[in-house]
Amino acid sequence: MARVSWDQYFMNIAAVVASRSTCPRKYVGAVIVRDRTILSTGYNGSIRGMPHCSEEGHMMENDHCVATIHAEANAIIQAAKNGVMIDGGTIYVTASPCWNCFKQLANGGIRRIVYGEFYRDDRIFSIAARLGIELLNLPPEISPAPPAAPAGSVAPAGGG
Repeated sequence: MARVSWDQYFMNIAAVVASRSTCPRKYVGAVIVRDRTILSTGYNGSIRGMPHCSEEGHMMENDHCVATIHAEANAIIQAAKNGVMIDGGTIYVTASPCWNCFKQLANGGIRRIVYGEFYRDDRIFSIAARLGIELLNLPPEISPAPPAAPAGSVAPAGGG
């Protein structure tokens, strides 16, 4: 078996991170890396201490669940909470960033965005080119959806 590239390795990890997502509308995982070292991870989920969409339903506005913090934002927040600098890093994310997440990544100093599938907003392409941020489409080799629970099992309490 051939060894996977570094990009594919980190994208596959992002797909595993997505399995922790708690909003079933979109399972997204993100991994921030610099110098082939994982700095931070994030997945779509509710505010810490608040109920998850998977438990109590969605908070919908304009056909978008606003209860969920996006994977990219959670990865940035985790890095900040732990005092980890992400400037000059690469983010691997299973779906391309929305406009708000893209702006946060750009201001956080992310220089490269590797995404698994295109999601909603094509403004990121022209602005990334203007800013010198590389965008690369590279689908994960594994599914970002969480594994199905065995029949009769109960999901564990707690979470992200």
